[in-house]
Amino acid sequence: MTPVSTGAGELDRPLSVVPPGERGATRIADRVVVKIASQAAREAVGTLPPDAGRPSASVVVHHEVAHVRVHIELDYPCDIGARCRKVRQHVVERVGGLVGMQVPEVVVQVERLHLDAAPGAVQGRTR
Repeated sequence: MTPVSTGAGELDRPLSVVPPGERGATRIADRVVVKIASQAAREAVGTLPPDAGRPSASVVVHHEVAHVRVHIELDYPCDIGARCRKVRQHVVERVGGLVGMQVPEVVVQVERLHLDAAPGAVQGRTR
């Protein structure tokens, strides 16, 4: 028969302290980084035309370093370079701040431009 412990004597012995380096590790799944990067791109792009697709991302994570590729659609005309720069900066800030990873590169790929036609404007060729 196995003796049953009351637990009273167990509290009297000192707890062993495990050094921080030996306690284990936290691993952030790649799909979590993808979701954070996609959301950050959505935040940075701002308002888009109704037929535009939502920004998406793909990542490659290696030793706490994330390489990110973001796919976006933009309205046109706009300052494409400035909008892409804003997306890059925001993705780096959000991924770095939320998961603590370094983000040395964010490739922004503009998939489609949506013509922002003025109300009443005639589409097509002008003379």
